[in-house]
Amino acid sequence: MTLPALLVIGAGGHARACIDVIEEMRTFSIGGLIGSPAEVGTRVLDHLVIGTDADLPALVATYSYAFVAIGQIKTSAPRERIFRQLRELGYLLPRIVSPRAHVSRHAIVGDGTIVMHAAIVNAGAKVGCNCIVNNQALIEHDVVVEDHCHVSTAAVVNGGVQIGAGTFVGSQSCVRQGIRIGERCVIGMGQQVLHDCANDAQFPARKVVA
Repeated sequence: MTLPALLVIGAGGHARACIDVIEEMRTFSIGGLIGSPAEVGTRVLDHLVIGTDADLPALVATYSYAFVAIGQIKTSAPRERIFRQLRELGYLLPRIVSPRAHVSRHAIVGDGTIVMHAAIVNAGAKVGCNCIVNNQALIEHDVVVEDHCHVSTAAVVNGGVQIGAGTFVGSQSCVRQGIRIGERCVIGMGQQVLHDCANDAQFPARKVVA
């Protein structure tokens, strides 16, 4: 059976991690990558970089499916821009879930979101569009993660937490149950988030938020 071709947007380190998940899924073949002008013609994990953002309007005639594989730490703006452009151009934006992750059948995961190896999205959780649930991250029951968020490696988001759009939760951070985190926040590595956070809040690594 021929798998549908997927256009991967990005050619850096996060794209490599996404490619690994996509290959293990065996739902799509990777038709090509989109990178910078300097990256065109190079290969990433043996997949060819076939164009840049400027080529996306023309490539929709060849590729129905596309996926944003650009990383996100300080800001979600580049991922949001490309995601919206792809939607406007008419690409289909599938969710990507590692066969080694667990997404409860009682959870919701939005278009263009990736759930990576050993991550868990538990019952009643809702993860929006264009999100990254990175390796070993835990999204517990009844959590709401809005669009364009990145829950990084081994982060723990406990039950009933609400996370606003465009927020980054750093590696090995732990968010106490019932907490509300605003939009466009940056929670650094190893945080303990014990109280609600306003929009645009930024917390440096190793600082305890209490």
